[in-house]
Amino acid sequence: MEFTVGQIAQVVGGTVEGDAAATVSSLAKIEEAGPGALAFLANAKYEQFLYTTAATAVIISPELPLRQSVAAALIRVADPYSAFTKLLEFYQQATRFSRRGVEEPSFIGASSTIGGGHYRGAFSYVGEGCVLGENVLIFPHAYIGDRVHIGDNTIIHAGAKIYADTAIGKRCVIKAGAVVGSDGFGFAPQTDGSYKAIPQIGQVILEDDVSIGANATVDCATMGSTLIRQGVKIDNLVQIAHNVEIGRHTVIAAQTGVSGSTKVGDYCVLAGQVGLVGHISLANRTTITAQSGVQKSTKTEGQILQGYPAIGLKENQRATAVYRRLPELERRLIALEKSQPAPEKG
Repeated sequence: MEFTVGQIAQVVGGTVEGDAAATVSSLAKIEEAGPGALAFLANAKYEQFLYTTAATAVIISPELPLRQSVAAALIRVADPYSAFTKLLEFYQQATRFSRRGVEEPSFIGASSTIGGGHYRGAFSYVGEGCVLGENVLIFPHAYIGDRVHIGDNTIIHAGAKIYADTAIGKRCVIKAGAVVGSDGFGFAPQTDGSYKAIPQIGQVILEDDVSIGANATVDCATMGSTLIRQGVKIDNLVQIAHNVEIGRHTVIAAQTGVSGSTKVGDYCVLAGQVGLVGHISLANRTTITAQSGVQKSTKTEGQILQGYPAIGLKENQRATAVYRRLPELERRLIALEKSQPAPEKG
């Protein structure tokens, strides 16, 4: 698709410096962009590329002074990063998957209902007693078990698996290979040292605007519900165990694991490879830095935790500084001990 620089400026609410009639047909990084591409500059360390880029147009801040001439047309907006995000959303809407109807072979249970404007791809399966809303998109090889409820405008991507009794809200996205509602990891130790599976008879509830990444898993509850609140964004390869509750608008990065019955507050950030033990609670707006392990509950909102076991960010940084000096401190201690006179034998 092709747009003029002037049209782009209207979309993002910006002003044009340069040729407003120039056309762009692609989006690119400023350091990689070629003719016909639109780029953006939000980070000062990339400013050098503004003067060398081959992009046709660049979105920049109104406050950025030009140190030399720029070949590209400029679109000045208050927040270039947010403007570029808005533009990506506009582009996604313009190029959005528009296919509707049913591809064969596919299956839907006789007792299930699905709203208008839907799409069911080839080899998709919808079980009995399901209620699917308007404009639901189910891509090929997706599996939806019995008695599943899915809200309007939700997308189930190829190969995703939704187990029985799961409830999914409106405008959710379940990406390829994700599994929602599989059995929680519950096994009872036996007297002979073996383990017996504990039936997992609960469900998973995803509220509106939840995103589940590719190959992520959300286990059903042993009893009751595993609950993912409104607006939660879960990255690829994340494990959410049984009876977990994730608060509203929390984001969880790849390879993070949340153990059973843990409650994560609203607006939290869990970076990559974070681990949370079971049966603890995180206060609202808690941030856990990458590869940290949380072993106990937090009560203070807005904390940044780091390390294993996770402690306050500044406290962990001080401890790390000391840790790096341990070899030197050991050498100094040994030297000090050698410099001391030997104790007299009594």
